[in-house]
This record gives sequence, C-alpha cells and structure tokens, in this order.
Amino acid sequence: MAIPSIAAVRKSLIARPGKPFALNERPTADRELFPNKEEAETSLKKDAACINEMKNMLYAEGRRALLVVLQGMDTAGKSGTIKSVFADTTPLGMEVKAFKAPSGEELARDYLWRVHNAVPRRGHVGIFDRSHYEDVLVAKVRALAPPEAIEQRYDQINAFEKHLSENGYTIVKCMLNIGYEEQGIRLKERLMEPHKLWKFNPGDLDDRSLWPQFMGAYETAVSRCSTRHAPWYVIPADSRTRRNAMIARLVRGALEDMDLKWKDPGHDPGSYDI
Repeated sequence: MAIPSIAAVRKSLIARPGKPFALNERPTADRELFPNKEEAETSLKKDAACINEMKNMLYAEGRRALLVVLQGMDTAGKSGTIKSVFADTTPLGMEVKAFKAPSGEELARDYLWRVHNAVPRRGHVGIFDRSHYEDVLVAKVRALAPPEAIEQRYDQINAFEKHLSENGYTIVKCMLNIGYEEQGIRLKERLMEPHKLWKFNPGDLDDRSLWPQFMGAYETAVSRCSTRHAPWYVIPADSRTRRNAMIARLVRGALEDMDLKWKDPGHDPGSYDI
C-alpha cells in the first residue's frame, strides 16, 4: 500500500470546523492510514528530511512562521513526536516551548501573556509541548478559574489564533489521542525503566483518575476551537510510529502550502570574481 497523501491524512484526522464532534468516536489505535508499520517509518523519514529543507527556506525568507501545537494527556507522546518528526531538523530557526504550571509572574498577568511571549519569531518553526489550551483543560477540570471565565476563553483563544494567522503564522494543532489502557501501560514503563523514571510524576495518577472529565474538556476544546484558520487534528496515539508519521505528514503539508522559495539575495552571484 502506498504512503497516504497529505490530503488523505488531513481528511481522516481533522475535526471539521463548525461540525459536530464526538471524541469517543475517534480511535486511539487506527491503522487505516498506515496499515504497515514499516511504511509509516519510511514515510516519517522522508517527511523529516523534507521538513528540514523547507524549514531552512522559511528561515532564509524570514517573513512567516509555523507554530505546531501538541496537546495530549500524559504519556501521549508529545516529546517523542518532537524528537521523531524533527529528527533531521537543524536547531537554527527552531523554537520549542514546554508549558508547565504558570509561575507567580505569569499568574499576575492574563493567561495568554506567557503564550504570546513564546510565539516563534518570523522565519522560525515553533513547537508548543502543551499550550494555551491548558487554560481550558486543566483549569476547567480542576476548577482553577471560575466557569464563566473558562467559557470566555474559547472565543479569546480563537481570536488569538486568528490574530496570528492574519500576521503570517500557520498553525498546526494536534491532539494526541491516547487510550486509557495504553496510558496505563506507559505509566508502568516509566516506573520500571530507569531511563524513563525521571518522567514519572505522581500527579499524573491524579489526572488519570479524572480521565472522563479530561476527555470531556478535550472534546469541548476541540469542538469550540477547531476553526478554518487553525483546525484541530485528532491523532490516534496508541502507536508511536504511526502517530509520528501522521503528524510529520501534517507538518510537511503546512510547509508545502506556504509555497516557499529560496530568498533572492538581491545581487548577481555571477558578478563576483572569487
């Protein structure tokens, strides 16, 4: 079977703006796009090389930027996705931001302040490991803000992303949709494997105990904030290889849509005698 086209991946994974969305209807382990794991690995390697080439063009151009948002429950594979999808990407022109619990200074400002400060510069590819959606996910489930404030945030987030899109930013938002059973397996791996133990946080078990509430919050966030300028893609995340291959297709597609060209240096290279 051939590697699926970027259009096919988008069509399969997108949460269509303005259409009904039910998270429980989206699989966490889907082999339809990549039935063969080896083909997924081949697709990922090819896309990773292309992503690096186009990232360099974006950097040379210096007028636009790409923002990749990775959101998901613990162990869904946000850091693993970054490592694999951008395996061939040189650091120049790359910005990665992992959002943790807000600091005192950040809490003293509006919730989008720290996010806007982390938006990549023009010419760069920025990656958010978690994002501004924490403020309608964790904040909602754990009642860290009043319900009326949470309700306002969906429109505020949409306006924020629209502002970015109107100022030269392309946004690719991926929800890494891991299953409850698979998360349990990966949490156990973190406890048993020394090189993963540092990742384990007892607080992850607290979030796991609130799984239905988090799934409800994710469903609302995706439904309310999948827009034409920044649609959500829901990625089956139980298979690491397939997850990475799908996201690489989406990132490559976003860069191809920019129709990037090497920047004109503004002078004739043939006029120099070296």
